[in-house]
Amino acid sequence: MTVSRTICLGFLAVITVGTILLMMPFSLAAGTWGNLIVALFTSTSAVCVTGLSVVDIGTYFSFWGQFFVAALVQIGGLGYMTATTFLLLLLGAKFGLRDKVAIQQALDRTGMHDSAQLIRSIIAVTLIFEISGVFLLIPVFTPKYPLNEALWYAIFHSVNSWNNAGFSLFKDNFIGYQTSVLLNLVVTGLIVFGGIGYGVILELFIWLRDRLQRKPERMIFSLNFKVAVSTTIALLILGTTAFFFIEVKNPATFGSLSLPNQILAAWFQSVTPRTAGFNTIDIGKMTTAGLFLTIALMFVGASPGGTGGGIKTTTFRVLTSCTKAILQGKEEVFLYERTVDISLILKAVGVAVGSFATVILATILIALTDPTVSFIQILFEVVSAFATVGLSTGITASVTAAAKLILIMTMYIGRVGILLLMAALLGDPKPSSIRYPEETLIVG
Repeated sequence: MTVSRTICLGFLAVITVGTILLMMPFSLAAGTWGNLIVALFTSTSAVCVTGLSVVDIGTYFSFWGQFFVAALVQIGGLGYMTATTFLLLLLGAKFGLRDKVAIQQALDRTGMHDSAQLIRSIIAVTLIFEISGVFLLIPVFTPKYPLNEALWYAIFHSVNSWNNAGFSLFKDNFIGYQTSVLLNLVVTGLIVFGGIGYGVILELFIWLRDRLQRKPERMIFSLNFKVAVSTTIALLILGTTAFFFIEVKNPATFGSLSLPNQILAAWFQSVTPRTAGFNTIDIGKMTTAGLFLTIALMFVGASPGGTGGGIKTTTFRVLTSCTKAILQGKEEVFLYERTVDISLILKAVGVAVGSFATVILATILIALTDPTVSFIQILFEVVSAFATVGLSTGITASVTAAAKLILIMTMYIGRVGILLLMAALLGDPKPSSIRYPEETLIVG
């Protein structure tokens, strides 16, 4: 079995186990057997770190059901290969070349050296951020809830924030904490660092360590670091500014808030489509322009090697740089004084085209199964599912069973990735020695 098929089937296996666990009577608050579609949808959404839900997680599931959701989110955020490899390392098992190749593909790495150490570093980074999030969120919840409930709320939401999943135990998500500066900053901080990629965080750690130790050598950041960080910062600033001006006069979202709280809400709304799914405003009451801006940010998503989805910031940057190069009459693409290899450009084009095709097909199918739902709501829901975001205009629970199954497939495709799924279905590409003659054609 190829590595790509192992990863894809691994995610399916975790989803299946999660579905069975979430159907058990002890997982439901009512103590009865659960609905298959509800369990399958919730399990897929959790493993794919999406956050879309057809039920209220806080009231439908018991503590154990909520625990299983959080555990599935944690496994999904780490990735199937990372989680299973870590378990093998705990058991003292050794892994060979095939396992290293699997880790390389799962984490979008360019090399295979120090794979075991990388897995340990990923687990350590995850625990540091999630535990820090728990301690920072406890003071937010203790004024309203007993310490044991506040602790669980802090754990659940810290895990979901770091793994860029949008599940919340509150019926209105975080609308009740819209003006809480601490919650807004902690949750958005976890979302940004969780979605920016483990490689970026490790490079940043090494840079900080060298600065504190005052080492004379100057660290040179990788191209991936520069592109991921600069693109993320640019999108966050542009998104915050755009949301503020688009929604500032909408009384159902920002209009009734004070200026500081409007800026805070705009910042949160700029961060959460990248790709977490929490919300401090009613998404269903946003303007059409606000919804479309959210769709665009969701589609771009987070950075490679992180817990988020979307086509990724690096793909977006390569495509925009290609456009820039064409407009300037250049035949090569440059980023930070580095030439982008043609294979990366082709990969970026493949990801973008495959992603657009998936979104278009899923949107058409749901429009056929649910003709009464508006186009913008369907498109929003599909992009949210594909980019593993979890934001919704409120139609998730009301669409037909067929539409829910389409969303389940869309979430799965978005999590494993277009190229990896195609490799699993068609087999790994084989090099060819055939070279065909070139010929020009009219484009554009």
